[in-house]
Amino acid sequence: MPKTDIIAALTPEITAIRRDIHRHPELMYDVHRTAGLVADKLREWGVDEVATGVGQTGVVGVIKGKGQGSGRVIAMRADMDALPIHEETNLPHRSTVPGKMHACGHDGHTAMLLGAAKYLSETRDFDGTAVLIFQPAEEGGAGAKAMIDDGLITRFGIQEVYGMHNKPGVPVGKFEIRKGPAMAAADQLHIKIEGLGGHAAAPHRVNDPIVASCALVTALQTIASRNADPLESIVVSVTALNAGEAFNVIPQTAEIKGSVRTLTPETRDLAEKRIAEIVEGVMKAFGMKYQLNYRRGYPVTFNHSGQTDFATSVTKEAFGSDAINTEVPPTMGSEDFSYMLEERPGAFINIGNGDSAGLHNPAYEFNDAAIPVGVNYWASLIEIAMPQRG
Repeated sequence: MPKTDIIAALTPEITAIRRDIHRHPELMYDVHRTAGLVADKLREWGVDEVATGVGQTGVVGVIKGKGQGSGRVIAMRADMDALPIHEETNLPHRSTVPGKMHACGHDGHTAMLLGAAKYLSETRDFDGTAVLIFQPAEEGGAGAKAMIDDGLITRFGIQEVYGMHNKPGVPVGKFEIRKGPAMAAADQLHIKIEGLGGHAAAPHRVNDPIVASCALVTALQTIASRNADPLESIVVSVTALNAGEAFNVIPQTAEIKGSVRTLTPETRDLAEKRIAEIVEGVMKAFGMKYQLNYRRGYPVTFNHSGQTDFATSVTKEAFGSDAINTEVPPTMGSEDFSYMLEERPGAFINIGNGDSAGLHNPAYEFNDAAIPVGVNYWASLIEIAMPQRG
């Protein structure tokens, strides 16, 4: 039976699984129900090895092809966690958990990789080993790093690793990818400022942390405009400034929080260095005490050249020469698949979700029409990378 017919036959089952996961969203590492469902399905479909509890709640499936000569081990990754967002759709399969929903399509990512697991375990038309990674805590919890720290790469002998994410606004059946930096590193800054509070009518007798905070916010914007190469992307965003409660009181303290996004290690180092220098200088000028906490988050998602070319060739062979756009700019969003790409060569691709609401939106819905497309991509990637010998 042709591949497309096999995939079409399994799509209703995979769609039902996707909608079941959507009804029962789970956050961060607390994805016990989803992980249990994934493990049960992998065992039911005859996957050779199913490991649970990797990186706390991650699941890994191993499928061996029919051939004996390749020895190649290629991994594919999907994320399982949802977001703390209240769903605003009227879908029959909408979230049953108040304040939680799959607003980023991880339910669809998990379903597509499950569909690939079912197809590959039934056909095994490849020579090598396919490793299927179902990861928790992508949304801010660094689940990829937790799985790596738990021995993911070495335990399963992974040589290359590939990831995929849906993208609203891109037609179903189309893909996007780029070589090099595809998504930004995401760091956080948290500054606590202490001056001297007092009556608003006597500012000369106090030391106002609000004035110092405003000066600092303005000064931080000079990193992008006056310190970084104009051709390099850098975003320093102050996202919270909290100080005071009363209209007639100058507060004692203020607090600033922010996000820093960069696309190269050099720019990332520059941003951290200049933030520390600027905070120290401004606080000294205003006579403020302060505490600066700069926390590095997800690194740059960097697509390796050879693997990006290969992923591109897979989409063209499976869906046609016009199925993929390789001229897309990088985005300043972040993705913890970056940790896996630091460990092994690979590529992260976007798959079209059609005309849907945006990611992290309460009206978002993963497009089930993309399921057979994603399953076909994963299956083709393995079969083309490790063709069965004659």
